[in-house]
Amino acid sequence: MTATPWHLGRLAVLDTETTGLESARGDRVIELAVVLFEGGVVTERWSTLLDPGRRVPPEVVKITGITDADVAGQPTFGDVAQIVLRLLEGRIAVAYNADFDRGFLVQEFARLRLQLPPTLQWLDPLVFAREIHKGQGAMKLGLVAKRLGIELEEAHRAAADAEAAGRVLLALASALPADLADTLDLQDKLLARQDAERAGWRGRDRGRGTSVLVVETLGPVNALGAAYPMGDELDPVRYMFLRAAGRG
Repeated sequence: MTATPWHLGRLAVLDTETTGLESARGDRVIELAVVLFEGGVVTERWSTLLDPGRRVPPEVVKITGITDADVAGQPTFGDVAQIVLRLLEGRIAVAYNADFDRGFLVQEFARLRLQLPPTLQWLDPLVFAREIHKGQGAMKLGLVAKRLGIELEEAHRAAADAEAAGRVLLALASALPADLADTLDLQDKLLARQDAERAGWRGRDRGRGTSVLVVETLGPVNALGAAYPMGDELDPVRYMFLRAAGRG
């Protein structure tokens, strides 16, 4: 009996909007969405604004449209934590630039003395897009979605971004192994190579340092510069904060 390909299985696609970049330094989630896919179609959409217990910076308001007034009186993360865990149960977690969203969820759960399921497996469409769309342009979610013919009408809002990320992953799935373990292994290998390439690009861009030597051992960069128009950051909100901190 042939196993069901992972992309037709049970996926939980997440997206967060946040007050800043530093989940470990007090930045908080202001909007969270989880969109469930099964058999390649959306079966449930859940999203909520969240009261972060702190101001929403003007830069975030400008990008997301989410204001202090919008989040005032909304649930806290603690109010919805069990809902999130229920939505993730028995599913493959998906997020575009997953390290960012996963980092915020880890911190939010830790404040409640809870944790994400330790066996939860994550897929990141960005990792695969960087490989499959290499040389085709920037890798922001909206641009990758556009190249794939996927609509994203309300970018930088969690529900729209989560659904688009899920559809991007499904669109890329035909170029990936059907077996989940093989796809996770490929993801690890691609991510390691991409991290090395990005380190090399930063070193070459600065005109000094030794990290560029890593790229030379991996072969040509293949238009990496066009794929990283904002350095390491693909999301304008995150890039904006890096620039403000002098790291963009």
